[in-house]
Amino acid sequence: MQKTTFELTSEFVELNQLLKLVGLCDSGGAGKNMVASGVVSVDGKKELRKTAKIRTGQTVTVGDVRIAVQ
Repeated sequence: MQKTTFELTSEFVELNQLLKLVGLCDSGGAGKNMVASGVVSVDGKKELRKTAKIRTGQTVTVGDVRIAVQ
């Protein structure tokens, strides 16, 4: 499993934007499609809300990539 950390500089980041910022997709729209397809989990639970607010301490998983938000 590939592990990545994302340094949060505000209160939260929207899930689709996080996927774009860490390089898992090319745009926020592509991020929305990834979330809608059901391949994204937040803290071990499938997440279908494209603009879910991701905060410090949460972990986002897409396939074999794990993103720790700090």
